[in-house]
Amino acid sequence: MLELNPYSHVFHNDPYPTYKYLRDEAPLYRNDELGFWALSRHDDVETAFKDFETYSNAEGVALEALDSEVRKVMFILAMDPPLQKKVRRLVSNVFTPRRVIEMEPKVRQLSRQYLEEIIAKGTGECDYIEDFAGRVPMDVISEMIGVPVEDRDMVRGWANRMMDRADGSPEIPRHAMEASMNILVYFQDMVKNRRIHPGEDDLTTAVLNAEVDGEKLSDQDITAFLFLMSVAGNETTTKLLGNALYWTTVFPEQLNKVQTDPNLIPEWVEETLRFDNSSQILYRTVTRDVEMHGKTMRKGDRIALLVGSANRDERFFSNPDVYDIGRDCNGTMSFGRGVHFCLGASLARLEGRICLEEVLNYFDSWDLKMDQLVRIHNSNVRGFLNMPMTFSAKQQSL
Repeated sequence: MLELNPYSHVFHNDPYPTYKYLRDEAPLYRNDELGFWALSRHDDVETAFKDFETYSNAEGVALEALDSEVRKVMFILAMDPPLQKKVRRLVSNVFTPRRVIEMEPKVRQLSRQYLEEIIAKGTGECDYIEDFAGRVPMDVISEMIGVPVEDRDMVRGWANRMMDRADGSPEIPRHAMEASMNILVYFQDMVKNRRIHPGEDDLTTAVLNAEVDGEKLSDQDITAFLFLMSVAGNETTTKLLGNALYWTTVFPEQLNKVQTDPNLIPEWVEETLRFDNSSQILYRTVTRDVEMHGKTMRKGDRIALLVGSANRDERFFSNPDVYDIGRDCNGTMSFGRGVHFCLGASLARLEGRICLEEVLNYFDSWDLKMDQLVRIHNSNVRGFLNMPMTFSAKQQSL
C-alpha cells in the first residue's frame, strides 16, 4: 500500500498521485506509525467538515498534539460550538461584506506600489513571492490589525520561518519555534500598548473593546487571535498568488485565456483554489466510534481531511487533473464547509483577484525560473517560498 506521510518533502512536491491512490484503493486510510486516519473522497471530506459533533476541532487542525498553551494560541481553530459560534460571531464582524469591499482600494494601491517598485529596479527580474505575492497580503492584514509599516517585513519573515518543517519529521524545528515565540511576544506587547493607547480604527482596538457572553476577551485570547490573523491571513493568499502564476506557466493556454479576457480573473482564482489549494490537509478528532468503508475509527482517533484530494476527486469534478480556467468550481473544499468555513475566504478572493488583475496590467509577459523555485515544506500548507522570474513590463507601466 502506498504510504501517506504528510511530513515527506517528496509528498509535498506532488501529493496528487498519492491522493488518487487513496481515493481508489483506501478511501479511509490508516497510518499506524504516525497514528492517524485520512479521508480522501470529496463527499466524505464534505460530510466530515459539516459534522462538527463527530469530527471535532478541539485538538486543532494540525496532526501534532496540542498542549494547553499551544491550544490557547490556536484560538478559534481549536474550538467547537457553542463557544466557537460566539467567538466566530465576534470575529466575523471583521469580514463583513462591507468591510471587505472597503479594502479594495488599499489592496489595489499596495499591488501597484510593489509592482512599480519591481519595475523601477530596471533589471527585468524579481522574486515574485518575496517582492510581491508575500508582501501584499501581509500588508493588508497588518493594516487591519494595526501593525506599523516598519514592522511588517519582520513579522512576515517570522511567519515564513514558523511554517518550515524538516523532511519526514513531525518535530517542529527550533527556528520555527523561535519564530512563533517572536510573533507571540510582538503581539503581546502590541495588546498591552493598545490598552494604554487605543487606536482609532484598527482591529486590535476593536477586539479589545468587544465582549463574549458579557465578558471582554483576555490579553492572551487577543494575542492568540492576532497571531492567527497574521499567519493565516498571509499564508493562504500568498500561496494562492504563487500557485496561480505557476500553473499558468505550466499551462500557457490558460494564461492566454485571462490575458485575452481579464473578466476571467475571478475564475482564475477559483480554479487555482480547486486545482492546487494552499490548505491541503486539515485534521480533526473523532468524538465517537465511526464505521466507514469497512473500517472502524475509535473515539479519540485523529483523522486527516485531505482537502487537496477532495478537490481532485473525479467522482465529483470532471477531468479534475486538468487545469481549466472557467470550469464550474462549485463544490470546491478549499475554504472548508459548515461551522468552520474560513472567515477570511472573501478577503482572500478579493486579494487574489486584484493582485492578479494588476500583474496582468503591469507585466506583458514573464518566465519563471523553474529550476530555482523553492517550495515551503509544511504538513498543512502547499505553495512556494521563493519564485524567481524574469518579466517584460508593459510600456505604459515604465
